[in-house]
Amino acid sequence: MPEYRAGLQDVIAGKTANSFIDGQKGILYYCGYSIHDLAQYSTFEESTFLLLHHRLPKKNELEELDQALRNARALPEDVLDILKKLPRDANAMAMLRTCISALGVFDRNAEDHSEENQLRIYTSLIAKMATIVAAIGRYRAGKDPLAPRTDLTHAGNFLYMLNGKEPSPDEARALDVALILHMDHGYNASTFSSRVTISTLSDIYSAITSAIGTLKGPLHGGANQRVYLMLKEIESPEHTEEYVRQKLERKERIMGFGHRVYRVEDPRARHLRDWAARIGKNHPHISTWLDIQQRIYDTMVQLKNLYPNVDFYSATLYTALGIDADLFPLLFAVGRIVGWCAHVKEQLAENRLIRPRAEYIGPKGLEYIPLDKR
Repeated sequence: MPEYRAGLQDVIAGKTANSFIDGQKGILYYCGYSIHDLAQYSTFEESTFLLLHHRLPKKNELEELDQALRNARALPEDVLDILKKLPRDANAMAMLRTCISALGVFDRNAEDHSEENQLRIYTSLIAKMATIVAAIGRYRAGKDPLAPRTDLTHAGNFLYMLNGKEPSPDEARALDVALILHMDHGYNASTFSSRVTISTLSDIYSAITSAIGTLKGPLHGGANQRVYLMLKEIESPEHTEEYVRQKLERKERIMGFGHRVYRVEDPRARHLRDWAARIGKNHPHISTWLDIQQRIYDTMVQLKNLYPNVDFYSATLYTALGIDADLFPLLFAVGRIVGWCAHVKEQLAENRLIRPRAEYIGPKGLEYIPLDKR
């Protein structure tokens, strides 16, 4: 039997050209490009093209994709009707999973895996994911969903649909960067589940629904919510070091620290930290939270040699942008839908059914006893 690794840790389960991670050096590339360059110079739309096509677009190609995304933002009325029939206090990720699955039901060509139809579905899902998440946020707050605007960027339109007002250029750019940083990250749990599903030649909507169901688990998609709760619990910077020490003494986790892959600071963290400081400079809580986070950072490095991951500062940035904590895991999906689609596309290009082996650990050769003698 091949060697067993719990949680498939460090097992190479496939090949990808979408992203490269060096956890020892804190390096992340999308299709060969540094995440730092993309966070500084690229846009959501351009990075989407990069992951779907494994190259940067020419000007006319970027304009074509941008327009296609703008045109695909609106949701079918049937999907909005389904959302409005769900309990307002239902789990937000469950609501997202249901709406994405419903999109597939109403797509008459969902089973067509031709390259042209794949691109249509990827574009539609990437555009509509943001619309659905904004609609869920407003519905849960007792407000009517807002129709998307086609005169705003992907990130700017999302903030408009959620908050009901046009964001500032800095706010739109901050979310733009956050979405880029969340687009892809190797064979993480949700990405792997999307590839497993599509490897059966199921439809793309089913693959993305599988990914959302995986992201829904608190070990994958809910960490930034718990960072938010931790910051509210600490409340004052002066209590920070004592709080961290007491949590560690009780063998409890400090949320937003440690990663299955990285042994140094997550390369995405500093961009989120910088944008949180920039957007939150006039926010009553953000400067205090950033002070608390710096003290947590210093204490964790000193005591455990652990560094922040992408969740640690995303909670602060999203709060500064006026996003409710219940929506934090869904924001992950608004960015990661691009990576999911890129991996589904990659899997379909050279598909082989993903079917690993299992090591049996139960008894063997038991004697069968008839029911009347048990």
